[in-house]
Amino acid sequence: MDVTRAQAIAFRIDAQGLHRRSIDGAAALLELGVQHHQSSVAVALAARLPDGPPDDGELAWSHRGAPHRHRRSDLAAWARRLRPLSEPDAMARLIWTAEQSDAFPALAAIDRTAEVLAAAVTSPMTKGEVSTAVSRELPRALQRDCPSCGVWHVFDQLLRLAALPAGVALDGGRTLRALPTPDGWSRPTGPGTVSDVAELVTAAVRIFGPATTADLAAWIGTSAGALASAVEATGLVAVRVEGRRAWVATDDVDRLVDPPSPPELRLLPPFDPMLSARDRALLVPDTERRRALWPALGHPGAVLAGTEVVGTWRPSASGKKLTLTVSGDVPRPLLDDEAERVAAARGLRLAAVTVS
Repeated sequence: MDVTRAQAIAFRIDAQGLHRRSIDGAAALLELGVQHHQSSVAVALAARLPDGPPDDGELAWSHRGAPHRHRRSDLAAWARRLRPLSEPDAMARLIWTAEQSDAFPALAAIDRTAEVLAAAVTSPMTKGEVSTAVSRELPRALQRDCPSCGVWHVFDQLLRLAALPAGVALDGGRTLRALPTPDGWSRPTGPGTVSDVAELVTAAVRIFGPATTADLAAWIGTSAGALASAVEATGLVAVRVEGRRAWVATDDVDRLVDPPSPPELRLLPPFDPMLSARDRALLVPDTERRRALWPALGHPGAVLAGTEVVGTWRPSASGKKLTLTVSGDVPRPLLDDEAERVAAARGLRLAAVTVS
């Protein structure tokens, strides 16, 4: 089945709850996880929820080792779903070279670091304290030389990917602490199962679909080849978007064919789920606009009007006041109301909105 770009993006907007009709869209996002960056989670949920965000949430290093807010009750399941399926899969997720894998296999490195982490984090600790404690117990093959500190540190991505299997979460994004693990939960070890990783793929497709295998692999942080067996096990339906073969859940096909009309305007924070999918050229066809939205450093937020990203926005806080600077061809009548939502989500009062 051929799907137009407009259909694909309108489906994604609806799947992510940006119509702001109920809590269902935000609940689906929290099931997959919303990336944390400063106030991004609060602003992302404010763009989708009629009222305030739900209280039930836990920050953890999960997808790609980045901090995400998840439902607390789901974390044990994510510890299983995020397991690499093989040594090449683990190498891709760790950005591990063949030489490193020969010295210490990537999958075994994650398991060994998780074992040390679980023993070390018995009370809230800063990341630096955790790194120091863990590095003392790990072999040199799992550490890097840090000239600025004059010591050897555990590889940062290794620490991040080992934290959730160790039952360690982030407290406010700066402190690490042990999770109260549910009865019967034990630290996962060894390669993941195809069925568990297929659950990850299906959850991602429901939020980002229609999505190609390559885009899903890039979002997960692995290779398309390593993910292929899990994609095949999902029972997803293949469609074609802009000439590319992509996947969608079977029960989402009807909504993809005839998605609801998108809302007129939404302000999305940096790292919002709408901006996190790897098919950036589909969401923003214009090259210059893509560069403005995804620079190397200092990502702005996006102004979404219908199915199009029509501009960017940046916040500036002074005391308890917030000013938004908006760039692009933005429909002003709706902008102030959305800006008020951004300010409220950040616990601030809107002072001004400047449009250039």
